[in-house]
Amino acid sequence: MENLIDTETRGPLGIIRMQRPPVNALGYALRSAISEAHRSFEANPAIKATVLTGNGKFFSAGADITEFDTGRKKPYLTDLIAQLEGGTKPVIVVINGIAYGGGFELSLGCDYIYLLPEAKLAFPEINLGNIPGAGGTQKLPRLIGGPKALDIILTGKPIGSEKAFELGIAEAIVVDEDEALVRITAAVEEGLPRRPIRDLTVPGSPAELEAAAEPHLRKSRAALAVQKGVEAVRMAYSVPVDEALKWERETFQELNGSSEARAQRHVFFAERSARKIEDVPADTPLRPVESAGIIGAGTMGTGIAMCFANAGIPVCVIEQEQERLDQGLARIRRTYETMRDRGRVSAEIAEERIRLITGSVNLSAIAHADIVIEAVFEAMDVKHEVFAKLDAVCKPGAILATNTSTLDINKIAEATKRPQDVIGLHFFSPAHMMKLLEVVRAKKTAREAIATSMTLGQRIGKIPVLVGVCDGFAGNRMFINFNREAQILIEEGALPWQIDKVFTEWGLAMGPLSVMDLAGLDVGYRIRQARGSQSPYPFTTADRLAEAGRHGQKTGCGWYLYPEGSRRGVADPEVEKLIEEVSREKGISRRSVSDEEILHRCLWQLVNTGYQIVEEGIAQRASDLDVIFVNGYGWPRARGGPMFFAQETGLARVAADVTRYHEEIGPHWKPSALLLEEAKASGN
Repeated sequence: MENLIDTETRGPLGIIRMQRPPVNALGYALRSAISEAHRSFEANPAIKATVLTGNGKFFSAGADITEFDTGRKKPYLTDLIAQLEGGTKPVIVVINGIAYGGGFELSLGCDYIYLLPEAKLAFPEINLGNIPGAGGTQKLPRLIGGPKALDIILTGKPIGSEKAFELGIAEAIVVDEDEALVRITAAVEEGLPRRPIRDLTVPGSPAELEAAAEPHLRKSRAALAVQKGVEAVRMAYSVPVDEALKWERETFQELNGSSEARAQRHVFFAERSARKIEDVPADTPLRPVESAGIIGAGTMGTGIAMCFANAGIPVCVIEQEQERLDQGLARIRRTYETMRDRGRVSAEIAEERIRLITGSVNLSAIAHADIVIEAVFEAMDVKHEVFAKLDAVCKPGAILATNTSTLDINKIAEATKRPQDVIGLHFFSPAHMMKLLEVVRAKKTAREAIATSMTLGQRIGKIPVLVGVCDGFAGNRMFINFNREAQILIEEGALPWQIDKVFTEWGLAMGPLSVMDLAGLDVGYRIRQARGSQSPYPFTTADRLAEAGRHGQKTGCGWYLYPEGSRRGVADPEVEKLIEEVSREKGISRRSVSDEEILHRCLWQLVNTGYQIVEEGIAQRASDLDVIFVNGYGWPRARGGPMFFAQETGLARVAADVTRYHEEIGPHWKPSALLLEEAKASGN
């Protein structure tokens, strides 16, 4: 236990320095060590104040998350904080680096806060379906006001030392620990009084809080943790602090055991597991990536270029014609200027990123690039032509990547003499905003190329997931089957607005038919025409809408009507008539379809397809598919992803439903052998 902290005395100060690698997580042993050291300093008459700090890059990354499931032992973090607040001598914290969650709350349990320039503060609990549970919701509002505190609590975003000081969280930003100790010593010798933050009064009016809460509540889609976070901060204005802290602790425990929190913890760990590749060791050598080339200056190409520029990597965009190149570069500039005008980046950063992106109509401009990503028209002959040219121009060892969303990367690699360097990097639109990156390994892709691409994905701000080659890879293969089932349900008797309502009420930002209208019905139509009919082929209504020029939002009508340029669709009786006509042509007797049937048939198609993908080795693990849907398809984190939701529902029930649908509906419902196997093993 003594190795978890380092203690020393310096003049009137007793110093406790946390040193539990790697992140000073506040587990039982560390909490106990801090508690004992503080009691010792309280009992020493020569010590007038206690200083708490950390070492290296971390003050404390917060609670030991494994204790959420394994159980905790006293002293709890709340006990430790109460001890610091109940002492007779001031406690001053020097935040040397990352102070997240419980680490931030431990700081708020001290009387005064000093920051080193490297300090970063955050309450990430909201991303785990919870709220701060050790005083954060009550003390931060008392320090900086309700609206500002609410923003920190409900976004989970870190703030740096300058922002924290500007908000009023800290007394000062100091160059290093020595300067902090000098300043604290001087203050103590002048008679520094105790000032527990819990005893302060929240500045401002509760009415200000309500205005600040509204956008958070609207965006949260009724997430319970967000609602409780607002309620907690509201209590800080009027409820006695001890009563509010008791409510906060109880609410934290309640939320911790909720399905919402379990789902978000699952996603948290799943995103970390996705980085691990069974046959690519962690020490696999990485290829340097200090420059990049992008082929194509369309929407995807320019978005991908911005990803590299955002990470500080110079990138050159290649187009065949100067006019299209100029249009692409202008689009990039407009996007950064919009980000600047909305306060998302400073003017300096915007200009710096724009400067990192150059363009050329000469392929030789990327001859020395470390990685080249093709983002051209989705046709195999076009891809072959591009990769043959890249093979001739690019330097040895350069990674040659394709952004294809459906085409066989093994066949694309055949256009080169270096298939070991060819890989898929499937970005999702808009590429500079969406977090997911499907890294697609082909049969001959080298381990070094895979490891480099996975690491690069994190570097450019993405969450990379490794998948194999199949039609649609992982995400699109699953989503197409999800959407296909929605089309079948429409032909059987459901209506588009009923299906969309089921899924938006369940938690998706948009239903599948609204998504089709947003993407453009002509896009899916062209893909289906190029690929030919499939069995079952339920996209007849969608195709007829596209053929009639009803392409969705961009034409003012699709599955829905969009009056006067509105982005919110309204039900169209003409579409209902068309659906009924298609059903009659196919000899289908329309019937009433329940919301429950819609939900389960669409979701279990996702799940059954997901298990097939794992069974075939296309994905490494089921949780990788949850990561894909949460970060690429708008799946609510509070549901944990389709595979997790199925496990929470009970795999035995899911397998029984899939088996029944197979018997009643048709061969596209053939149960995955892995699903049946895991359902039998689960026993639920």
